[in-house]
Amino acid sequence: MASQASLLLQKQLKDLCKNPVDGFSAGLVDDSNVFEWSVTIVGPPDTFYEGGFFNAIMSFPPDYPNSPPTMKFTTDVWHPNVYTDGTVCISILHPPGDDPNGYELAKGMEREQR
Repeated sequence: MASQASLLLQKQLKDLCKNPVDGFSAGLVDDSNVFEWSVTIVGPPDTFYEGGFFNAIMSFPPDYPNSPPTMKFTTDVWHPNVYTDGTVCISILHPPGDDPNGYELAKGMEREQR
């Protein structure tokens, strides 16, 4: 499974470098580990974050994309979805089921069956 994740991450990073996204850049923390990315987000114009450069580490699990990556800012940033230690906490960045931080229950995320 890790080799499939590795190949996917290599492709996604290559695509991102070939077709950059405004205000975002990514690269490997260590060239020998495709599962750890160093990312920089540039604060968008006309926002509280304008002019800011916010660095983070994205860590991908061996079963990616079946499990989500984790993300932790290494520069100070204030945002309701970022803990004081820099860890990002939103529902798409934790495994399926109840939120380990207690903010969301899995049953609240399910679609109503008809």
